[in-house]
Amino acid sequence: MRTLLPYIEIARIDHWFKNLFMVLGVLLALFHDPELATDWGALVNIVVAVAATCLVASSNYVINELLDAPTDREHPTKRHRPVPSGRVVPGWAIFEWLLLGAVGLGIAFTLNAPFGLSALALWIMGVVYNVRPLRSKELPYLDVISESVNNPLRLLLGWHALVPDLFPPSSLLISYWMIGAYFMAMKRLAEYRFIGDPEVAASYRKSFVHYDDARLLVSIMFYATACAFFGGVFVVRYKIELILFLPFAAGFCAYYMKLGLMPDSPVQNPEKLYKEYGFVVYGLFCVALFVLLMFGRIPFLHEAFEFMPSDAPIWWTLP
Repeated sequence: MRTLLPYIEIARIDHWFKNLFMVLGVLLALFHDPELATDWGALVNIVVAVAATCLVASSNYVINELLDAPTDREHPTKRHRPVPSGRVVPGWAIFEWLLLGAVGLGIAFTLNAPFGLSALALWIMGVVYNVRPLRSKELPYLDVISESVNNPLRLLLGWHALVPDLFPPSSLLISYWMIGAYFMAMKRLAEYRFIGDPEVAASYRKSFVHYDDARLLVSIMFYATACAFFGGVFVVRYKIELILFLPFAAGFCAYYMKLGLMPDSPVQNPEKLYKEYGFVVYGLFCVALFVLLMFGRIPFLHEAFEFMPSDAPIWWTLP
């Protein structure tokens, strides 16, 4: 076990919680076809989809850990990770990366082709983000944009697990992408402030050569605004009840920024945010409110806003 443990650690099982971002895709599928809620086959599909996504995500985490080792040695705490501390043999890590990816994608394509292609896109983005000559994580702004694209990909994975022949609204996909960019940029800011030395920060992450507090804050403002605009498009076109959710969503972003600006911010390690009990409770409240408004109907709002759902097809048909 002492030999295997480092390889389990670099698969980052504790990061699987990020696949909760698939939930919005599942909720959207249930909104589109409520009969799926009573279909036991749909539940089986969701379980298989989550398993496949977790394996593909772990494949990406393994290659990230392996290729980040040289710069992680310059970080105050990450230098103790399994790869930079010398507890992992690189050849075996490469084998683990390929094995997890192959098994995850194999399971994904047994579900349906659109789900499999979405899982493949998630794996490819892991290569784009980590592997040279692309290695987008070293490029300012593109590091955040290319990492956060995993958000809409996870939405697609949740959606296609239940609805293989249609494509969800692009406005919601873009909004989901931008909120992911917001979270990632806040993480960058927290890391930059924690390191506290621009030269040390640049030796740890090349994109920090360009970044500073002001530039990161401006980018955070852009991502939050873009998320709100595209989310608003979805609300006014398809579900006016969600207009009541928007102030609470803004409060969630404000709360997250508050955490991100704390000294030694927990935002640096999102997998540890469960320790922020107030944030967790507020987040669960927001999720519950979103679900309630998504599946409820408030006639007064339809009248007050003269709401007329778009006559255009909500879902694109896949070939």
